[in-house]
Amino acid sequence: MEPRFDLFATETGTRIGKRTAAVTAAIEPALPKSLRELVCLRASQINGCGFCVDAHAKEAAASGESALRLGLVAAWRESTVFTDAERAALALAEEGTRLADAHQGVSDETWARVREHYADDQVAALVGLVAMINAANRFGVILRRPGGSYEPGVFAALRD
Repeated sequence: MEPRFDLFATETGTRIGKRTAAVTAAIEPALPKSLRELVCLRASQINGCGFCVDAHAKEAAASGESALRLGLVAAWRESTVFTDAERAALALAEEGTRLADAHQGVSDETWARVREHYADDQVAALVGLVAMINAANRFGVILRRPGGSYEPGVFAALRD
């Protein structure tokens, strides 16, 4: 599969990329990297973004996440390897990603679990993270960015 278009080869695309990176940088201090990568991986799986699945699986592995947990992200509800806090974040990621599939969006039950486990700044970061990864997935899917060639650390280099 060949990408359709290199968004970052344009002036407008570069501006979009820099602003997206700035939002992501604002989120980072509030949540552990492992949690951020798990949330992004799950949303990317749902959206079918090969580039983002590749990137977030590799970033998670590079930061010490186990192959077992990475392999079970898609089946987190039927797995014993995630904490209650991680489960709340993964539920938010799923429901926030599948907005068109649920008339009410994020359920009150999921929201209550998120509020139980995360402080206000972390909640803001989780909501922002789910929104941003869904935007990134749209870029990847629309532009047909294939997975497989991502090298860990590239995201950090984009912010420099």
